[in-house]
Amino acid sequence: MLHSISLSLADLLGESYVQAVCRARAALTGQAVSALLTLAYEKVDFYPQSLADAQEELMQRVGTAVVSEFKEDMPGAPSASYAAAQNDEAAPLSALGAFRVGQDGRLYFTGKSEHYQASLGHDFPGYRLIEIAKQLGIPNATHNNTRGYITRLLERRLVAAANGLRPDDPALDEVLSKREPGVINAVINLETGSLAVEAALKMMLARFYALDNSQAPFAGRVPVFLVMADNAGGPTGNYHGTTVIAQTLRGLWPSFTQAAQRAGLYRVQPVPINDAAALERILRQNNEPPYKTAGFCHEIVLMNYGGIRLSPQYLREAYRLCRAWDTPILCDEIQSCAWYDGLFLFRQYGLKPDFVTIGKGFPGGVYPASRTLLSAAFDNLNQFGALVTNGQEELASLAYLITMAFISANGAHIHDVAQYYHQCAKDLCARYPGLLSGVEGDGHMTSLCFLRVEDAARFCARMNHHCCVDISAQTYKPNCPPVALAKLPLILTRSMVDRLLLFMDECLAATQKGEENA
Repeated sequence: MLHSISLSLADLLGESYVQAVCRARAALTGQAVSALLTLAYEKVDFYPQSLADAQEELMQRVGTAVVSEFKEDMPGAPSASYAAAQNDEAAPLSALGAFRVGQDGRLYFTGKSEHYQASLGHDFPGYRLIEIAKQLGIPNATHNNTRGYITRLLERRLVAAANGLRPDDPALDEVLSKREPGVINAVINLETGSLAVEAALKMMLARFYALDNSQAPFAGRVPVFLVMADNAGGPTGNYHGTTVIAQTLRGLWPSFTQAAQRAGLYRVQPVPINDAAALERILRQNNEPPYKTAGFCHEIVLMNYGGIRLSPQYLREAYRLCRAWDTPILCDEIQSCAWYDGLFLFRQYGLKPDFVTIGKGFPGGVYPASRTLLSAAFDNLNQFGALVTNGQEELASLAYLITMAFISANGAHIHDVAQYYHQCAKDLCARYPGLLSGVEGDGHMTSLCFLRVEDAARFCARMNHHCCVDISAQTYKPNCPPVALAKLPLILTRSMVDRLLLFMDECLAATQKGEENA
């Protein structure tokens, strides 16, 4: 079961820091230090039992009208693609935990955690510490050379977690001093996941093209990025963000990519999913002059390609091969981070990447805040080579620390519900052999695999519009098996999962009968 924790800012950030903050605030405002210290030591219940009970009750009301419809028609000023995708009915009027009330007045279940952001649901009580921090005058905006104490504290705690250490473990200082591949011991603070990946890609490129007038170690060689292939051998199996280079890795901007390849600027080389022998051949071929592998970029669960899960055996062998060929490894955990006991899926696999990109779930949807964790062995850019102005936001870092504290206290519950949901999804699939071929993904990111595209689309449409459950059909890639994707909030319980599975069962039965969305 979920366990609440009660912490104050002093508990989370340390007494000496909050006392210094209170003295500084008093100097600025004339407020009494004692009154400010009362705020700093105020305990906040992160997940009160009353809220947990309310979540169970609300789960039983999903799909029903709870307020009258809001009928105002205000389209905004979107681009054409956003306008085409807009769903006014489900747009939020208010939200709490794993639920939101849509403009149509019905209660919706956030089955994708608002596209992987709201890991702890909406209006998570633990984030009240952020409001207290604001009252104490702790600013959000700062700059790269004035990184605040909270951000610096977070950096150390992320490095500790990435290495499986407690924050107070004396071994952390030794880890921070290392300069070898595969040891995560540095952090770049950014805002979006795309920028976090871009920073890693730039550090890979900096081994071939110097940022300034210095000499790059592999100048004159053509960098080759290795990415996960689709089932037809093309590059669409991966997803690493929306910057131009990251989009070329997945097959967008094909004429631009071809021009870059002809000019010898860089190449993109897809590698087959879960095929270590093929990766070994590709590494050998792409390390013959004039080529040199720039990096191996992968997610662990391919959430933009059928939710396919890379096997632990494959990735361990892939890491061994890449290390032998001096090929840096980027483990992109933007979508999977914070959804696991221990915070990182790569830790459960026993992997030692050179770069790890994280975001989305850690700040809980409160702030856009991503991070590039890296080995000092590849720390080759000055601060202007990888920074964003707003990356050092103090309150965003505080959101990370709050999320991490709650997940760390509830790792056993998160693991239990993840395994339960995944197994129940397998059992559900077995009852519909004419519709489903099995499940993919992992834990809260479990995906239902359909035999036919039209059935996946029908199922998700019914789940969305009839049951008010946010789940999406991935049917837009021609070589990708059609799947229904969810990413459940971490505050779910087994009984809430049971209710979700009843919705799924109902919609699968309707799909099997050929019923259209009501």
